[in-house]
Order: sequence, then C-alpha cells, then structure tokens
Amino acid sequence: MAEALPIRFQEHVQLQSLGINSASIGFNTLTLESDRFICIRETTGEQNLVVIVDLTDPTNVIRRPITADSAIMNPASKVIALKAGRQLQIFNLEMKTKVKAHLMHDDVEFWKWISLKSLALVTGTSVYHWSMEGDSQPVKVFDRHASLTGNQIINYRVNSDEKWMVLVGISSQNGRVAGAMQLYSKARGVSQPIEGHAASFAELKLDGANSPSKLFAFAVRTTTGAKLHVVEVDHAEGNPVYAKKAVDVYFPPEASGDFPVAMQISQKYSIIYLVTKFGFVHLYDLETGTCIYMNRISGDTIFVTAEHEATGGVIGVNRKGQVLSVSVDESNLVPYIVNTLGNTELALKVASRNGLPGADELYVQRFQQLFQSGNFGEAAKVAATSPRGILRTPQTIERFKQVPVAAGQMSPILQYFGILLEKGELNKYESLELAKPVLAQGRKQLLEKWLKEDKLECSEELGDLVKPQDVNLALSVYLRAEVPNKVIACLAETKQYPKIVLYANKVGYTPDYAMLLQHVMRMDPDNGTEFATLLANNEGGPLVDLEKVVDVFMSQNMIQQATAFLLEALKDNLPQHAHLQTRLLEMNLMHAPQVADAILGNEMFTHYDRASIATMCEKAGLYQRALEHYTEDADIKRVLVHTHLLNPEWVIAYFGRLSVEQSLACLREMLDVNMRQNLQIVVQVATKYSDQLGAAKLIELFESYKTFEGLYHYLGAVVNLSQDPEVIYKYIEAACKTGQIKEVERICRESNFYNPEKVKNFLKDAKLTDQLPLIIVCDRFDFVHDLVLYLYQNNLSKYIETYVQKVNPSRTPAVIGALLDVGCDESVIKSLLMSVRGDMPIGELVDQTEKRNRLKLLLPWLETKVNEGSQDPEVYNAIAKIYIDSNNNPEPFLKNNAYYDSRTIGKYCEKRDPYLAFIAYERGQCDVELVEITNNNSMFKHQARYLVKRRDADLWAHVLSNDNPSRRSLIDQVVATALPETQDPEDVSITVKAFMQAYLPNELIELLEKIILENSAFSDNSNLQNLLILTAIQADKSKVMDYINRLTNFDAPDIADHAIRNGLFEEAFVIYRKHEVHASAINVLIEHIGSIDRAYEYAEKVDTPEVWSRLGKAQLDGLRIKESIDSYIRANDPNNFAEVVSLASRADKYEDLVRYLQMARKESREPFIESELLFAYAKTGRTADLEEILNSPNVAQVQAIGDRCYEEKMYGPAKLLYSSISNWARLASTLVHLGEYQAAVDGARKANSTKVWKDVNAACIEHKEFRLAQVCGLSLVVHPEELEELIRLYEHQGYYEQLMQLLEAGLGLERAHMGMFTELAILYARYHPERMMEHLKIFWSRINIPKVIRSCEEAHLWTELVFLYVHYDEYDNAAITMMKHSPDAWEHGAFKEVVVKVSNLEIYYKALRFYLDEQPMLLNDLLAVMVARIDHNRVIQMFQKSDNLPLINKYLVSVQSVDNQSVNNAYHDLLIEEEDYERLRKSVDTYNNFDNIALAKRLESHELLEFRRIAAHLFKRNKKWRQSMTLSKQDRLYKDAMETAAESRDTSVAEELLQYFVESGHKECFAACLYICYDLVRPDVVVELSWRHGLQDFAMPYMVQFTREYVDKVDKLEKAQAEWESKESKERSSETPILGPGGLGNSRMITAGPGMIQSQATGMNMGYGQNQFGF
Repeated sequence: MAEALPIRFQEHVQLQSLGINSASIGFNTLTLESDRFICIRETTGEQNLVVIVDLTDPTNVIRRPITADSAIMNPASKVIALKAGRQLQIFNLEMKTKVKAHLMHDDVEFWKWISLKSLALVTGTSVYHWSMEGDSQPVKVFDRHASLTGNQIINYRVNSDEKWMVLVGISSQNGRVAGAMQLYSKARGVSQPIEGHAASFAELKLDGANSPSKLFAFAVRTTTGAKLHVVEVDHAEGNPVYAKKAVDVYFPPEASGDFPVAMQISQKYSIIYLVTKFGFVHLYDLETGTCIYMNRISGDTIFVTAEHEATGGVIGVNRKGQVLSVSVDESNLVPYIVNTLGNTELALKVASRNGLPGADELYVQRFQQLFQSGNFGEAAKVAATSPRGILRTPQTIERFKQVPVAAGQMSPILQYFGILLEKGELNKYESLELAKPVLAQGRKQLLEKWLKEDKLECSEELGDLVKPQDVNLALSVYLRAEVPNKVIACLAETKQYPKIVLYANKVGYTPDYAMLLQHVMRMDPDNGTEFATLLANNEGGPLVDLEKVVDVFMSQNMIQQATAFLLEALKDNLPQHAHLQTRLLEMNLMHAPQVADAILGNEMFTHYDRASIATMCEKAGLYQRALEHYTEDADIKRVLVHTHLLNPEWVIAYFGRLSVEQSLACLREMLDVNMRQNLQIVVQVATKYSDQLGAAKLIELFESYKTFEGLYHYLGAVVNLSQDPEVIYKYIEAACKTGQIKEVERICRESNFYNPEKVKNFLKDAKLTDQLPLIIVCDRFDFVHDLVLYLYQNNLSKYIETYVQKVNPSRTPAVIGALLDVGCDESVIKSLLMSVRGDMPIGELVDQTEKRNRLKLLLPWLETKVNEGSQDPEVYNAIAKIYIDSNNNPEPFLKNNAYYDSRTIGKYCEKRDPYLAFIAYERGQCDVELVEITNNNSMFKHQARYLVKRRDADLWAHVLSNDNPSRRSLIDQVVATALPETQDPEDVSITVKAFMQAYLPNELIELLEKIILENSAFSDNSNLQNLLILTAIQADKSKVMDYINRLTNFDAPDIADHAIRNGLFEEAFVIYRKHEVHASAINVLIEHIGSIDRAYEYAEKVDTPEVWSRLGKAQLDGLRIKESIDSYIRANDPNNFAEVVSLASRADKYEDLVRYLQMARKESREPFIESELLFAYAKTGRTADLEEILNSPNVAQVQAIGDRCYEEKMYGPAKLLYSSISNWARLASTLVHLGEYQAAVDGARKANSTKVWKDVNAACIEHKEFRLAQVCGLSLVVHPEELEELIRLYEHQGYYEQLMQLLEAGLGLERAHMGMFTELAILYARYHPERMMEHLKIFWSRINIPKVIRSCEEAHLWTELVFLYVHYDEYDNAAITMMKHSPDAWEHGAFKEVVVKVSNLEIYYKALRFYLDEQPMLLNDLLAVMVARIDHNRVIQMFQKSDNLPLINKYLVSVQSVDNQSVNNAYHDLLIEEEDYERLRKSVDTYNNFDNIALAKRLESHELLEFRRIAAHLFKRNKKWRQSMTLSKQDRLYKDAMETAAESRDTSVAEELLQYFVESGHKECFAACLYICYDLVRPDVVVELSWRHGLQDFAMPYMVQFTREYVDKVDKLEKAQAEWESKESKERSSETPILGPGGLGNSRMITAGPGMIQSQATGMNMGYGQNQFGF
C-alpha cells in the first residue's frame, strides 16, 4: 500500500502566461535572488526591457525600459542592481533614486546578493564584496584559484557570519560537465580547491551543544559516482564534534548525463534539498546524511533556485518558465520515514527536532519502556524532547515526583527539569512546579535568571507564588502573563505611578482611578500631585473628575499643590473648564495675588469669569490685570488715571485695545486729573495711535488745553511720516510759538507736503528775526519775485545778498530780473552780479536781461568770465549776439571762435545777415540748416562747394532727391564750379558715388565726360573710365562702342562681362579681341552669338590649343562627334574624355572613339581611358590589339570591362579579360555560356563562391550534367541559407533521387548542419518513408524536430511522429498520437514511459478510456504509473459509469492509503460484492474517509453475520450506541454489546443493557456487564435490579468493589480538608499588602485598612522540600 509523499509540490506561476518571452527564460537573462522577486531581461522589438515579477503579487508585473547586461533584485526590497559592461549601478525603484554606482576595472563574470545590503562581484581573477551603504567601493575578498580558470561561474555562497565563502563553477571536460569549487576561509586567508557542482552552508545545533555547529555541504558527480559531503567548519569549543558525512547520491540509469546544479539547506527543518539538471530533487537529513526522498519534479532543467522561506523549502524556475517550489509535508514526513524508510531513529530525531507529528506513539512507547525499566534519566530526556510537548504534562511531572530517590543520586524530577531548561522554555505547569521548591529555598535569583533567559512560562499563579517574596519580580511575571489588575496593584505598591496609566492604556484595562488616587494621596501625598496630574492630562481625556481632585486638595488646605495640579490639568484651555479656571484664580487672588498675577500674565486661560476676576484684581491692587479684564468705560477711566502705578509701556499698548471714542475720553480724563503727571504718556499714546485716533482730533485735544508744548512734541513725532498739509502747518506754527526756529527751518526745507502759500504768508506775518525759513519756502516753491519784493520793500537787502550768495546762486537770474522790474540801480545790480561766486544758469540770465533789452548790462561780467577761462557756450553766445547787434566786426569772431553754439547763433543771424548764418552753420556742420538757408537765398555755389568738401553720402542723398526743387541748379554748380576746382580724388569719388546712388545716369555721364574727356587731372583714372562705360551700358548703349574705341585704361574683363549681361555681345567680342583674350572671345561667339562657323574661322585664325579645345566642346555639345574628336585631337586635349566616351558610345562611333582614346592614352594613363579603349577594341573586334594591351603593363579596370562584355554577351572577349585577372568566378559563369561545363566547374572550384557554385550548378542541372551538379551542390548544401533554394531547384524539375543522393553525400561533410538532416528527413517522408525511421534513430538529435513533425503528419507516418514527439519532449502530443493511431503507433511499454511525462492531466483520463476500450487487461499496469497525478474521484466515477470497477481492483488496493472517500466506497462495494468480510473489516478499521452510517445501514440487513457485525461496529464507532447494541443483541453477540455500552460512557445505555439481560434471563451476561461497565452503572440501580430479580449473588462482586472505593474517597477528602484548614490559618496570620490580589476592583480596599482584606488561596503545596530539590 503506497504511502503519502513527504513533500509538497507547488507551481506558483507560469512566466509565459505573464507575457514573458520564452527566449528570455534562461540562466543569462533570468535571476532569482530570493523567493520574493524574479528579474528578467527581455527584448521587445528594438526596445530592451527589465521585467520584475513580485511573487507575492505575480499579476502585477513591473516593466522598465532598461538596457543592461545583467539585472538582479534585492532579496527583500525593491532595489535593483544593474550591470552594463563594467559599469555597476544600484537603484531604489520605490524612491526612484540612484543608491550607488561604480566602474569596475575588470569584467564582472558573475554577481549575486549575499545579504540585504551587500553584493558579491566575481571577475576573471578575483572576488569582491560591495556594500550598498555609505560611499564604500567594492572590497577585494580573495583571488580566484587556478582550478576555476575557464569555468562558467554558476553560484557563490557565504555562511551566516561571512567567514567562509565558496565559489562554484562548471566546465565541459571529456564529454561531461565537471564541477569545480573554491572554498575560502576569511579568518585564515587560505583557499582549498574542491571538485563539486553545488554547495551550501548551514548551522545545526547538536545534542548537548552550547551553540550551533557551522557546516559545509557540497555535492559532486564524477566519472566514478556521485557523493554528498557534509563537514564541519570552525569547530566551537564545548560543542560535540560533528562527524563528517559522505553519502552516495543516486542517479537513475536513464539520467547518465545528470549532475547536481543547486543546493539549498532548510534551517527550519535541517533538510538538504539537492536539485539536478534533469529536474530531480533529493532530500537528505543534515544531521545524519540519510537520503529521505528522491523524485523528479520537472521535465525541464531548473536552472536557478533560492530558499523558500515561507515553507522552509526550495523554489526554482525551469526552462519552460514554471516557478516551482518543493517543501516538507509536515504531516507526512515522519510517517514516511517510519513506514517507507523503516528508520525509527531518524523519525524520532526529525520529529523531536522540528516538532512534527507522526512519531507520537513511538515516543510514548519509548518513554513507558524506559520508565518501567527504571532508566529515569533517559526517560526524562525522551519526555523533555518529545515533539510538540506531548509528554510534558502534569501527569509526567507527578510520575517523576513519585519515583523514590536513592541516596547520593539526583532525583528524576531534577533531571527532567534540568533537561527542560537546557532545551528551552518550560510550560505553565512545569514553571509552577519548579518555582515552588526554588522559592522555598530562598533562591529567587535563579527565577530571575530563568525569566531573563525566557525559560519559564509566566502565569498569574506563578506571580502569586512569587509576590510574597519579591513584588518587583512578581510584577515582571504579571506583565508577561498579562494579568492587568495585579500589574497595577504592584505598580502602585512600588510607587511607579506614571507606568500605571501607560500600562492600562496599552492593555486596554480601566481600574477605579478615583479610589486609587484617594488612597495614594493618603499614603504618599508628596507624589500624589504628580499622579493626579498624570490622570488629568491623559491623551484620551481625564481619567478622573478634576473637580473631585481639587476638592481632595482643598480639603487638606493644599493650595500650592492644587494650583500646580490645575495649571497642568487646565493647560489645554478648554471651554468646559471655565469654572475651574475661575476657581484657580480666585483662590490665588485671595491667598497669593502674585501667583494669580503670574498666571494671568502667562495668558494660559480665557474661559474664566472675567468680570469677577477684574473686581478681585482691582481690590488686590493689580490695576494692570483689572484693566485687562474691565470692559465698561467708567471702570477703565477710574483705574487708568493711576498711571504712576502702571507700567507706561503697558499703558501705551493698552490703548491699542480701546476704541477711538474710548481712547480720546481716557486721554481727556488723564489731562483733567493731572496734566503735569500725565502729559508725557498722553503724548506717547497720541504718537503711537495717531493714525487710528486721527491727527485732527488730537490737535484739537492739545489746542483745547492750550498746551503747545504737548502739541509740538506730538506733531514732532508724526510730522516726518505725515503727508497731511494741516499737520505740517500746525507743527510749523507750534515750533514758532515755542521758539524752535531751527526745526521750522528744517521742516520748511525737507517737507514736500505743506501748503507753501499758506506757510509763506504765515512766515511773513510772523516777523521772525531770522528770515531764512521764508527764504527756503520762497526758493523751493518759486516765490523768488515775491521774496525779493518783500525784502527790498522792508529794507532787508542783506538777505537778498545772502540768498544769492549762500542759499541758492542758481536763482540769481530771477533775482536780477526782479530787481530790474523794481527799478533797482544798475550799479547795485552789477555789484550784486559780480559778488555771486556760485554756479548760475547763464542762459537764463541772458534771457532775463535780453527780454528786458538790457543785454549789454552783462558785457563786463561776460568779459570777466572769458578772462577767467570759461568755455561755457552760453557766455560766447551772449558775446556773439552783442557783437552782431552792435556790428562790432562779427565775421572773424564767428569764423575763429570755437565755443559758441553754431545752431543758436546761425538761427539768430538768419534774418539779420544770411551770410553770417552760413558761416555759423558751416563752422558747426549744421547740414540741414545750411542747405535750407542757401536754397532760400540762392547761394548754390556756396552749397556746392560745401557739399563737395563735406563728403557726406546722406547729405548728398538729401540734396539730390526728387523732393529738392533746387536740384538742377545745384548740379550745374557742382559740374561747373565745385568739381573742377577740387584736386582731391576722394572729393571726386564721393561726389560720383552720390550721383550714382541718386540714380542720375545722364547727369553722371555729363559729369564724367567733363572729367575724363576734357583732359583733366583724372582723365586716365581707370575707375572713372570703367564707370563711364558702365553708366553708358545702363543709360545710353549707343555710346558704348565709341567709348571702347576711345578709352584704353578700363578693366576689359569686367566691362566685357557687363556688356554680355546687358546683351552687347559684339561689344564684348571686340573688347576680348582688342585685349587678345582668345578663349573668352570664342566663348562669346559660341555661347552668346551662337555661330560655330565664325568660331571655327576664329580658331583657324588664332590656332591655339585652348581655342580648339573650346571649339571641340561646342561641337560635342552639338553632337558633331567626328568634328569634335578632330578638334580635340588638334588641341591634343584628353581632359573631356568621359563625355566624349559617353556620347561616342551612345552613337556607336567606336572607330572614331578608338582614335581619340589612342591620343588620350598617350597624354594620360587614366584607368578609365585604358578601360574604355579595351571595350572599344572589343566592340570593333580588334582582338589582337586587346590582347596586346592585356599583355603589356596597363591600369585598365579589366574586371569592370569584363563584366560589361559579359552583360552584352560578348563572351569571347570576356573570357580573355577574366582569364587575364584570374577571376575564376566570372570565368566559370562565362564558360557555362560557352558550353565548357567541366572547365566551368574547375573555375568554380577555384573561385569557391556560393553564387558561382549556384550558377554552375543550375547550368549543369539544366543540361542534366548531374555528376557535375552534385559536385557543385556539395559546396552549396553546407550553407543553410542556400539549402532551401537548392532543394526547390531540384524538386521543381523533378530530380528527387538526385537531390536525396546529394544530401546523403553531404551528411558526411565536416560542415554538415541541422538543415541538411532535416530536409533529408522531409524528403524521406515524401518519397521514401521506409527509410525515415532509420534516419530519425541515427540523426534525431541533429534535425529540426518541429519541421519534421509537420512532414510526418502530412505523410501519416505515425510511428515516426511519436518518436519525434518523445524526443522533442512533447509528451502530450506523443500520447495523443499513440491513442489516435494505435494500430501503428501504440506500444504498451512506450506508452507508459510517455504518459507519466505529460503536462495535461486530461490525457490521463483519455488514456484510461483508450485502455478500457482497447486494452482493458493492462489498465492496472497503466494506473500504477499514473497514480501520483490522477484524480482518484474522477477515475472511480469513470469506471463506475461504465460498470468496470472490478477491472481496477488492484489499483483501488494500491491507492487506498490516501484515504479517499470515493476510493473507499468503490473498494467497499467490491468487497461486499465478493463477500470478503475480513478485508472489509480491515478496511473500515484502517481508513475513516467514507460514510460510516450509510455503510452500516447497508450492512445491517446483510444475510451474512460477519457483515452485520461490521455494521454494529460502524454504529459503535460513530457513537450510535443503541443501533449497535440492537444489532449485537439480535445476533446474540453479547460481548460486542457490552463493549459498545462501556465505550459509550453513557449511564443510560449501560443500564438499558443491564435491564435487557435481566429481562432476557442472561444472568452471567448481567454479571459480566457489571464488570465491563463498572464505572458507568449507578449502585442504586444495580442494587434494585439484583434485589427485585434475585441476582444478589451475581451483583455481589460489584458491590464489594464499590464499597472499597467509596471508603477510600472519604478518607482522602478528610485529609485534604485538614491540610487546607492548616494552610488557611497560616495565610491569615501573614501581613496583608497595600493592594490585595483582587486588584483595584475591591471597593473596600482603602476603607478596610491593613489586615482587613482577605488573602486568596494560591494553590496547594507540592510537598517536597530542599532535600528533594537540592540545586
């Protein structure tokens, strides 16, 4: 009977179903660092992606466009490491930040996360560790061993403390995969090379060890066998030595090429998982090295694995993208070891070590045996190490306690507890039993030690046991046991008040805080305030009524404590605490006003009764606080007048709270009560709140009390910031009245906002001793005339001098004007003017005197300025005006003086003397004004001369524009006077340019003829001659030829070019001929005049090569090819050979072309020329000349010419050309066209070109030269890309046999490839199916199986198709094909091997139907191989429907161990039908998964007794006691009935059976029933039945036994009562703690007083003392 498997197998996800490309599932593109993430590098189109699959949420696939050579995810977090070349980077995907980057100096061949924070990097020579924390760089750990050279690195592992490392690599050696490892010790710095394929580190705690042993495991398969080795590294002192293990690793015969690829060790179960390349998994026990299980879990290679932490198993990915995990099945592992392996010792170790079920009975049996044999030490070990603590019960403790102890030996109970303490934590009962004797001996330090080490399980009973000796230790126990009421009691008893609330909130327990606080205040008043505050300020709200707390404080007259408490409790300033805030302030105002003042000053509270508090503050003399709280005006004014008792700064700030009306009223009240005392603070208030109260109202306030001093100080504080004219005026007025003249002067000077007229009038009326303020106002606001008049009339002339000399000299012109207006004497004015030394505006002074016709008055002063060296234009302008008006020889002054303003004086002179204005404008280059005055006054000669000398292009443009009506007059004067007078070429040049830019060609010609043709100094100027001709070309073409003939110094090429552009071709020809520029001349004849005949005549006349060459080009363009070639030959010019060759070739003029190319070859050895000459010889049939060139040195492009000949089918010349350059490829093709096939093949062999072979092969096939074609074909078939076309060529022409011969011959070639084997298989399938299987068996590994599969399907070759499916691992299709085409394809042995490997389980059921229909006798054999994966329910249902269950009887027996209901029911049906009651009884006893009642009801009417007995048994097992007994009584099976009654544990059932025996007269059965159901039947019923029916003798044994037990029970009760009373009396005499065991829920706790609270029972004494527990 098959056992359940010891492993669990699970498929977590299929990567291909998530859209992962199958090509991306491989060792180089997929990484698995842990059971959390899978990372795949994938290419979609042209985009590179990194795909991240989170195995906790596999449907949410993350795709990132990242290009990298490798990507690995952190084992636990979304951190990815990327490698591109030698660049390494680490990114945090969640934070989207780069964590770290580094550029390696060597290529990284392999890398891996070795921890959550570190990476291992393996290069070609070394191994590095790189931490992702900080800025550290990769650190070299060790160098690679030479044994790993050339190996592919597949893994790297480190142990838990990173002191040991192992590097694993594989390589191909002699046809097998060899493994090499390097084990490195960091502490010793040495490496050891080891042959191995997979390795891992682990830790295992051995029996009796203080710490885990560090182990190293590795597996290797060599040519001689496979081994698993486990050795210890870094042995720790005090630990047992781990014996080295070396066990064989089994590989099936068919897995000869298999080897280990991965190893994971489960720390949870201490199981080694070994995974092989062929998908096998091996499970080994780490401690013993025993092989537990081996099976194949995948048909594809699992190329990457990691530890599956959730199950303590291994997870991996295979080539198909399945993510699989294997773990231990806890429920089946131990039973499997016991039943299948038969290794009881291993089962006990595994069960004990991991707490697994399945060995419970074995442990119980062993414990019983050891205990009964007196081996109590070993029995204690068994009990202590029992799985899941099945033997660690109170009963076990009692048994050990009852064992007598021999002298000098340790008691078994001590041994038991000692083993438990070494093993780990004791349970509740064990902890209590151990604590009692320890406390009795006063060794509580042991308990403290064990509690710190978590060796004891804490409980309320343990805390009660500890508390009488140590409250703090009891508190620790209560905390761990979560007994809140007793925890709080201990905290209060130890005065740890803050922890009470924290703990209560944490565990959600609510004690009676009010009673607790009252008690604490009585017992510990010093800390009571702190506790009350803690309760009041609880985050979730007060835990006690604050009013009651205050009452407690006040009842004990604790004002200070009450204040401290309320300050803390009311700090949140809540509205609901208003009465408490009032109460707090009232109590302090009455008892400690300074405290109340501090509280109010801190502004902590806002909800108290403000009116009441205000009154109390006033009475207490706290006027500031009273004002803060009063709101009525009368109250405020009454208190506010006491300013001498208030802080002035606070009073000022206080006014900010009042309204405008209140503030003004208070200020009046303060001035009324005591002006002298309060004036200063009133001014300060007015200053600060000026904007709010209004300046006008405040001015009115001060004026109403006639306090100009106060007004002055108030306005002085605000005037600098005010923009109110009235404020400034009042300030000036107040300053004057208080004698602050300097302040009046300052404000008049600096302010910009007063009314100047009003202030001026006030200052004039004020009659101040110092007129400076008035002067400042008049100066600033242009009241100078009024000022001078006022000062002059009041005989204050000294202030006039002061004004112009010191205050503002710039106002002197206005003062002079005013003095002139009042008729002041000129001498006074001149004297005043001469006394001014500061800067003054001279222009304004001139204007003031000029408009009054008194300008001459300034002449002395002006001459003084000139003598002082002044260069001010205004000075010289004034002097010039005086000279002009007085006609004092002004012309020299205007021409020679450099300082006057030309434009101003010119304007002044225009009406007086235009010539003087012209002089002024000319001197200052005032162009516009000069042109205007000369035009207006017909002064064109002056204007023309000025323009020529001025040389200003813009000015010329202005005067020569069409808008100038005087342009003609000006031009006449320029031509007649200005230019002839000048000798400066620049003057002429700019003038000419001006005429050109004004586009005046006729006038320009006139001007130039005047200059050039009349023998001037510029007659031979080439530029002017060029300009004359060019202008004539543009304006008067009739004069051009005359100018060309008359002039000699012009630029011929440029002029000719302009003539050509303007259509004057004859003129251009004359110019070129005159200057002997023959090439240009013939160009004009050819290109512009268009006469080739005149060009020929001109060429004959001049007879120069360049002319003939140009003529040849023209003739060539006119397609006069022969004449062109003649011209080129006369010119001896080969330069245009390309065009000549092109046109001659098109016109087929090869004879003429040969003449030209012969000339060209003599002049130039160009490759093109010689190449075209070869082609011309070929076209003209001059073979001898062609061979002559080929045989002589040449630079011709023979290949290209040969190709041209080949393309034009001139194969003879092509053969000569290809032969000369040994171009075998083209020669072979040429020979094919010439029919020389053997020579063509030889040429192709020499060329060794695919294209040549194809051409020759096609030609040979076409002409049926199959032998030669095969020679060519063998060179083609080795190229996969050519194979398909070659096959198509043969097949289209029907040469199948020749094609197969060709491929068969090619199979033996060194370069034979998969395509050849594949295509030959396809040809066999089509044309020779009988040869197909032989070909497949030999070459199946070298063909493209999918392609051949399609051919086999088309050809209906089913046997071959199955063979291919099997070898392509398409087991599903193989099985389906064998069933569909069974006559040809099915074979039982092969089908069994195939069907177990299918992935679609539906095929199993199709296979069963197939066998049922065609091979029913082989069904059980088939089911035996499929049993592990089929659904038993479905199989049963299938055969039940077809009524064929008997056919699978063996199958049902083999699978009944799974305890499946359908299997059990089907098997039972068969056994009932076969009347096999023995096997049926065994089945129902062994397996429970079936409908017991239904089967019992079915069997209760069976004709055979044994079947009815089974029915009664089933009723009994399902607690249907009466039905079971009824059947037993009917069949007279009284023993069965009595056993049923006893098992029911039901008194009524047992008594009914007794009644039945009495009524039926079965007296012996009555007595037997009393024995069997002894503890169920009631004594009174037994006595009654025996007495009534005369059965006293049969009942007597029962009565005797019952009486004895009753007496023993009474004795025990009496003894227990006596012991309890004794213990109770002792406890009453002991001291009662502050808080009793009942916690804080006892309402009488405080009032009861010491000794009034009853202590609770803490359990019964165990009764063994120190002599029994002596440690």
